[in-house]
Amino acid sequence: MIQLLRFLFASSRRLMVLTLAAAVLSGMCNAGLIAMVNAVLNEHAGPREWLIAGFIALVAGRLATNFFAQAMLARFTQQSTALLRRDLVCKIMAVPLSQLERIGAPRLMATLTEDIANVTQALLLIPAFAVNLAILAGGGIYLGLLSPAVLVMMVVFIVVGAVIYRVLIARGFKHLGSARDEEDQLFKHFRALTEGIKELKLHRERRRTYFEDGVKPTTENYAQRNVAAELCFIVAQNWSHLLFFTLVGLILFLLPKVQPVSTHAMTGYIVTTLYLMGPLSGVLGSLSVFSRASVALGKIEELGLTLASARAADEAPVEREAARATTFESLELVDVTHSYHREVDDNHFVLGPINLRFQPGELVFLVGGNGSGKSTLAKLITGLYPPESGEIRVNGQPVTNENRDDHRQLFSAVFVDFHLFDALLGLHDPSLDATAQGYLKQLQLDHKVRIADGCFSTTALSQGQRKRLALLTAYLEDRPFYLFDEWASDQDPVFKDVFYTRLLPELKKRGKAVLVITHDDRYFWVADRVIKLDYGKVLTPTADEEKVLKLSHLDEQEPWAKTSVSG
Repeated sequence: MIQLLRFLFASSRRLMVLTLAAAVLSGMCNAGLIAMVNAVLNEHAGPREWLIAGFIALVAGRLATNFFAQAMLARFTQQSTALLRRDLVCKIMAVPLSQLERIGAPRLMATLTEDIANVTQALLLIPAFAVNLAILAGGGIYLGLLSPAVLVMMVVFIVVGAVIYRVLIARGFKHLGSARDEEDQLFKHFRALTEGIKELKLHRERRRTYFEDGVKPTTENYAQRNVAAELCFIVAQNWSHLLFFTLVGLILFLLPKVQPVSTHAMTGYIVTTLYLMGPLSGVLGSLSVFSRASVALGKIEELGLTLASARAADEAPVEREAARATTFESLELVDVTHSYHREVDDNHFVLGPINLRFQPGELVFLVGGNGSGKSTLAKLITGLYPPESGEIRVNGQPVTNENRDDHRQLFSAVFVDFHLFDALLGLHDPSLDATAQGYLKQLQLDHKVRIADGCFSTTALSQGQRKRLALLTAYLEDRPFYLFDEWASDQDPVFKDVFYTRLLPELKKRGKAVLVITHDDRYFWVADRVIKLDYGKVLTPTADEEKVLKLSHLDEQEPWAKTSVSG
């Protein structure tokens, strides 16, 4: 609860103070109604006019202040939730790629969805919680005016009850934390379901194991933890009710034996005590929601701190428009190394030291076996990974943390695990639609996709066709350095020929530096250079490999020219 209030006051202190003040006034009006009801009950001659007027005024004050508190906080809640989401998205975009890969998509998705929803639900309860607290405080004051002894008795019961209540709900907090950890695993299984549904459908035993050993125990553990937490809160709430009923019993049966109590006074004690049970139940009922919000907010802040600590100086804020390099003359890797732990074979993989140079108008192929470090090298070249040692130089100037984001603006890339947006984000050319439509025709997609206001009419295409749309986006960016990671692996033979023998040479003629990660050795003749990686090291081609490269020009008959190709 304290953590939640701290977040609220940090977000908007003035608005929160106004909201709580209105809630307290609403609670005070409610407490005044207790005294008013008690006075009317003991007015033998019937209610007087001032009592009726006072009752109407208190009811009006209660409704007006409660409406103001709830309306203000409803607006504030949605604004705070939107700001929280935007803040997390900005932090995620500002974190180095390697750190995001370690955090994992399931944890990020759970925080952006469930955690923020739990915080929002708790924020909406703040006015009712404050009103109930004010009623309890006002009722206690009124009870003290009737009988200080009864007030002291109530305070003792509340203190004892609060201590035991805290002990009871502490275990509930622990169960909620465990449930939240299970939720991360649950999102991991959900992601596997959506991304691996074809593989699950094709393999009955895999499907059964996925459900029986993954989804089923995780959902059961999640439910059990939540039920255990709720049971702790229910036991604690019933404990508080037991104390209140015990207090009522003592007032009814023990107090008259200790001191004389008039019927008027006894009625006031009992009515006030029973009236306060409703607000008490409301306060205690809110605690389970606040507990979930506290756990969720802790996860959000934990992720936020992780993201903040992981943020490097090379990551530009979203609000800042990064400068773009106007010229590109050369890119050099000088003794660049990068290392990481590979879980598959439980060893430490080291890429490098790498010494390479790229220049405009050059077409380079990068080849090597699986796990040789090709994709890692591509991320180093594009600035997605900073080198652990050595340096990258652009136009002879080193790439540092201060200019790494500017360095990344040199590249248009289609990675093997690319994401295709449904719009041409960040492109604002007035003739964008017409230019894009021309590329669609050249990529043989004009019969399936249209461009309107920078948006694709559909992205529900085959993987090969989606890669062509990603290539179209890269074309429209018109940057000096192009990188393609196994782009042709999902293309049909005809369009694979188009890619290697027409599209890549066209980029080269336009003065672009092009790096292609590929296994298609029959097209090596297209490249100016072929770089081979073997377990993180750049190898010099053997005599046999040089012979293959020299003979491969025999296939230089542009097979695409034998087939009718539009564009």
